[in-house]
Amino acid sequence: MNIKAVILDLDNTLMDFGHLKANSIRGAITGMIEAGMNIDEEKAFKEIMAIYKAKGWEYQKVLDEFIVSHEGFLDYQYLAAGITHYRKAREAQLKPYPTVFSTLISLIKRGIKLAVVSDAPAREAWLRLYQLNLHRLFDVVVTFDDTGVTKPSPDPFRLALKKLGLSPQDVMMVGDWPERDMAGARQMGIRSIFARYGDLFDTVHSGADYEICRFDEILKIIEKIESAYD
Repeated sequence: MNIKAVILDLDNTLMDFGHLKANSIRGAITGMIEAGMNIDEEKAFKEIMAIYKAKGWEYQKVLDEFIVSHEGFLDYQYLAAGITHYRKAREAQLKPYPTVFSTLISLIKRGIKLAVVSDAPAREAWLRLYQLNLHRLFDVVVTFDDTGVTKPSPDPFRLALKKLGLSPQDVMMVGDWPERDMAGARQMGIRSIFARYGDLFDTVHSGADYEICRFDEILKIIEKIESAYD
C-alpha cells in the first residue's frame, strides 16, 4: 500500500508555535515597559497568557484588553510599542522545526502530496506558511475559514481529502494535539502520527497509530508501511 498524501497540522507540528508565542509576548511586554507602562514583567506575562487561554491563541485584541485592564483606557502609545516589539520578536523566532524543509522535499520527490489542516484563520495560516517559506510545497491548505469549525470535527479532514482527490486509507495525518488532530483523523479512518516534539500538554497516551520525536521520522514510518505491502 502506497501513501499518496500526508496531511499536517501547522502550529507545533511544522513550527514551534508555543515557544514563538511566549517569546513574542515577552517582547511585547518589554516594549510596553520601555514606553513607560508600569507593569511587572512576570505578572504581565501570566495575565496575557490567561487572556489567550480564555479567548484562543488567535485572539487579535489581547494587548488592547491587557492595557485597558491596567490603564482603564486604551493607551495607543503602549499598544503601538507592544505590537511593534511583538512583531519583531515573532519574526526573529519564526522558523520551521529542524528537518522540516528537507523532509517535505523528500516526500514530494516520492510523489506524495502535501496538505495542511489548521485551526488557524486563513490569514494567519497563510502568513505563517509564507514567512516560513513553505507555501509553495503544499497542494492543499485547509483553515478554519474554509469550514467554520475546528478539529476534531471531521469536516476539515473531509474537505482536505476532497481537494486531494483521495480516500482516507491513502493518507496519513501528522499533528501535536491528540484531542484534535488524532481524534479528528480517527473519525475519518485516517492513520495518524503524533508529533511528540511539539506536545505542550505532557501527553501520555496520544491515541495515534505512530509517534515521532523528530519530523524526519515520518519518512521511516512511510517506508515501513509501504514495505509491509511489497
